[in-house]
Amino acid sequence: MSGQTQIPINVEMGQMGNAAPHHQQKNQEETAPQPQPQPHHGWDRNDSNTLLVVATLITALTYQLGTNLPGGYYQDDSNGHVAGDSILRDKHRKRYWLFMTASWMGFGNSMLMTLALLTGVPVASRLVRWPFAVAYSSLVLAFISSQANTWLVMDLLIWIFVLVLLYAAISLKNREPRWPAAVDKMRAFFIFRL
Repeated sequence: MSGQTQIPINVEMGQMGNAAPHHQQKNQEETAPQPQPQPHHGWDRNDSNTLLVVATLITALTYQLGTNLPGGYYQDDSNGHVAGDSILRDKHRKRYWLFMTASWMGFGNSMLMTLALLTGVPVASRLVRWPFAVAYSSLVLAFISSQANTWLVMDLLIWIFVLVLLYAAISLKNREPRWPAAVDKMRAFFIFRL
């Protein structure tokens, strides 16, 4: 034991190190204010990190949609086509271009949203809200236009409807409802009269 120093340790029964006795811990827990959960009020309360994850997922999904087209690709050179050409492009040219346009819009707008969020643009900015609405609704358009038995005009109308609905939902400011204040005024009025 030469060269080593001994440190005395005082531990009372029921205590360990610097911990408070059990009855003191109970009192501290009872008197400590409990954090109140913050209510979630719409788009403005979103964290930019959460939206970055969403934008990244949309980017990855639309990239995948653009590289793996519905219907696949020709495997050989025969009957007037070349191996690697899209079957959808040859069989349904309008549907192919609608699908590719939706995929490109989703990819480009999710990249724009990612760039805006990384450069510190506020979440409530139109530069974040609009690309989100376009990218998200473009996923709907890409899915619908990949289905063989739908009308292209109906696909576009559904896309416009989803786009407008999404943009309206994320653009509306959430206001505190006025009816609780009105109920309190009515209560005060009737209590005063009684």
